[in-house]
Amino acid sequence: MEHFDINKVRAEFPILEQLVHKKPLIYLDSGATAQKPLQVIECVNRLHRELNSNIHRGVHYLSERVTEEYEAARECVRRFIGAKECAEVIFTSGATAGVNCVAYSFGEAFIKEGDNVVISEMEHHSNIVPWQLICDRKGASIRVLPFDEKGCLCIDQLDGLIDERTRIVAVTQASNVLGTRPNIKRIAQIAHAKSVPVLIDGCQGIVHGQVDVSELDCDFYLFSGHKLYAPTGIGVLYGKREWLEKMPPFMGGGDMVATVSFQKTTYAELPLRFEAGTSNYIGAIALAEAIKFIQRFDMAEIAKHEHSLLKYAEKNISNIDGVKIYGECKDKCAIVSFNIEGIHPYDLGMIVDKLGVAIRTGTHCAEPVMTHYGVTGMCRASFGIYNTIEDIDVFKSALDRAVGMLRN
Repeated sequence: MEHFDINKVRAEFPILEQLVHKKPLIYLDSGATAQKPLQVIECVNRLHRELNSNIHRGVHYLSERVTEEYEAARECVRRFIGAKECAEVIFTSGATAGVNCVAYSFGEAFIKEGDNVVISEMEHHSNIVPWQLICDRKGASIRVLPFDEKGCLCIDQLDGLIDERTRIVAVTQASNVLGTRPNIKRIAQIAHAKSVPVLIDGCQGIVHGQVDVSELDCDFYLFSGHKLYAPTGIGVLYGKREWLEKMPPFMGGGDMVATVSFQKTTYAELPLRFEAGTSNYIGAIALAEAIKFIQRFDMAEIAKHEHSLLKYAEKNISNIDGVKIYGECKDKCAIVSFNIEGIHPYDLGMIVDKLGVAIRTGTHCAEPVMTHYGVTGMCRASFGIYNTIEDIDVFKSALDRAVGMLRN
């Protein structure tokens, strides 16, 4: 295992070497998508150059080789998240596809008229809208677990929301706006005490800490590769075998079938039953490469580095007159969302961009969070493995300049 050297880490991300508006790029938008290390970029190039061939369907050399790498990637993911078997690891196009798969498939099998689904107030739209769609179709309802003014999820209210008609609880492992990391293990314990399964959106959580789905005892877990230093268009859905075997396929097509006739179709075994069509095999193999990149370092060192960035950023941003930082839970990941009194977040974001600093502005696909605080949008700085204290100094200087311009 390598010592975590931030200068060596940064050197592995070619995009950070470029200038933006004639300024060195300061990338503080990893919560939206993370940059890619050279070994991931080279992996994608190698596969396109040397091994591009459809998986599972050919007996020729290229097909067999890339199929081996694809299934090896599944095993890599299985070990990384602590799943019991590869059959529980399904490759998807991303976290959104994962939630939609469970909402549709689980919902078709288990949600009926009069039932309810519990989600939290701090969810990303991808963990809200799919549940609304299935509930509208089935005549079920959504129940919402709130968060308090500090941005901490009110887990003590969960037991009161779950009744005999609750079919699933779906919550985030870490808020993409507030950075809040709820006690997932406690949520699972409360839900399981009433025989209700739990789905976890791990998009932000898996990036900022080690995940063990067996220890969390969640029934479903999903994440996107592009936030974990892998390419876009690839994600993972983990599901306990006991649930996946009871769920009908989400999509029909090739590779998810055992036999097909005009009279009847039978389906493939797990996990292929949920991987219809040509999978993003290059993305899956590159995701495994991204995992290998992260595993070169001690996860505790990465967490310590990101925590120091978070605290330094919060301390410096809080010195700005009229600033409001959202999300004050003790346990939060490396995300800082804020507004500055009298200044529109879009204006602020556009000016700091001209100074070479990339941040995110808007609702962050979490409008209920904006509604909670009575705002139409926020600025968000989110940090990755490659960010430095110096990045934050440049960011703070850019904010000061932008505020000076917009207030004069």
